[in-house]
Amino acid sequence: MSAMTRRRIVSIWFPQLVMERWRNAHPATDDAIPLALAEEGPHGQVIAAVNAAARHGGARRGQRMTDARAILPTLAIAPADPAGDAAALAAMGRWAQRWSPWTAVDGADGLLLDTGGAAHLFGGEAAMLAGMARAFGALGHTSRIALAPTIGAAWALAHYGGKEQVVIAEDDLAAALAPLPIASLRIDADAVLLLRRLGIKTVGALRGIPTEALGRRFRKHRRAIANPLRRLQQAYGDVEEVVAPLAPHKVYRASARVLEPIRHVAVLEPVVADLAADLAQQLEEAHLGLRRARFEAFRIDGHIAQLEVETAAPVRAPAHVVRLFSEKLDGLDAGFGFDAFALTALWHEQMDALQKGLEEDEAPGISFAHLIDRLRVRLGAGNVRLAAPCASHVPERSIVWQEDMGAPGAFGEILRDRPIRLFDRPEPVTVIYATPDGPPRRFRWRRQLHDVARSEGPERIAPEWWRERSEVRLRDYYKVEDEAGRRLWIYRSGVVGDGRGGPPQWFVHGLFA
Repeated sequence: MSAMTRRRIVSIWFPQLVMERWRNAHPATDDAIPLALAEEGPHGQVIAAVNAAARHGGARRGQRMTDARAILPTLAIAPADPAGDAAALAAMGRWAQRWSPWTAVDGADGLLLDTGGAAHLFGGEAAMLAGMARAFGALGHTSRIALAPTIGAAWALAHYGGKEQVVIAEDDLAAALAPLPIASLRIDADAVLLLRRLGIKTVGALRGIPTEALGRRFRKHRRAIANPLRRLQQAYGDVEEVVAPLAPHKVYRASARVLEPIRHVAVLEPVVADLAADLAQQLEEAHLGLRRARFEAFRIDGHIAQLEVETAAPVRAPAHVVRLFSEKLDGLDAGFGFDAFALTALWHEQMDALQKGLEEDEAPGISFAHLIDRLRVRLGAGNVRLAAPCASHVPERSIVWQEDMGAPGAFGEILRDRPIRLFDRPEPVTVIYATPDGPPRRFRWRRQLHDVARSEGPERIAPEWWRERSEVRLRDYYKVEDEAGRRLWIYRSGVVGDGRGGPPQWFVHGLFA
């Protein structure tokens, strides 16, 4: 038994996806009028979808628009939206993760789900498929769903099985596939035509031909859609088939369902707490910490309510995650009620376990990182920024503002002997009396006269020649204290005779405590 035959694959086909999506966006359209959605083809416009009236009149998907108009002159035309259809299908694939974390887009009108080990959560496989049909029907889409051990078998039964929901066990796979037409193997039209000319019309007839003979006949057809032998082996599980899911990397995700829909957002906090505890355990086992999380509440009418929070540093404390989301839960619209929930780690970083004591896991009080997170939730992420060191010895360039936290203690060297308040732009002062090559004894700043009682310095800072213009002057910084006790950080720009301008100028750059 191969690994493929132990899987339980659900294939969901939306035969009228394009037209139903257009119909949902234009509810006032008269269904009695023949309508076709057109898209550009290699030789002009072709039909992407038709409604029932146009189908009865002879129009069909893939037909050239000129041929369709010749058959049905009353055919109305509207532009198709392939990009929007693809985005909508991908969104439904993510929404289908309520049944399984492994979902994939199958072509332009289908989805694939790997529900192995998950069907018992929904009352069994038959009940799960019936629930899927009801859920997508509530979204306004007709679906044909099949569950089988392989991707090829599930696809064939969904498209050609003749039933709205089909569940096939592993032992019944061969009998279920045998009567299906050759086209159910997902091969192209040329291969189908060739097999029919050879008298092979069903999967069972093709299965009865020796593999060596098929291999010789189709050895030049390397593409899967042109090689019936490879598609046959994939359908029966003899060859593994790989499909890229919507989440190609490992996703840390916790999910839950409730028996009765929740219509009051006030009771969602315990749900978030359970999901946060589950997610924290997953991250702890992987030595990871949460940086950004998304809470999803699946409404019974198909709407997905989403909330996202971001942390300043990696965290695994469920209580802190709950506090961040609790600030936003009141903004959710429950509508007719939520029946499924998920909490996903969108961004995580390495976080090793730290033990602060023999009897406690965390230090008492609120940590700085947690405080930043709560402020961002209340004030908005763009309204809370943190200072971070920058590689520059020019004071106004040595600190930048960013959203992430810097390393602890990174400011120790920068803030040494620097004022608590540093101006974004130095403010000019008028020096009334100064000692030669020393600090001013009296100066006017902000319309006030200051007499210097004490001073310390200078600290010389040269211009950054690799980024400054040649006429930029050096600075001599002084710490001064006036007679009123105010302590200022002032500097002299340039020295006498430096050849870079007139006499030196004085500026106040910051204030000490």
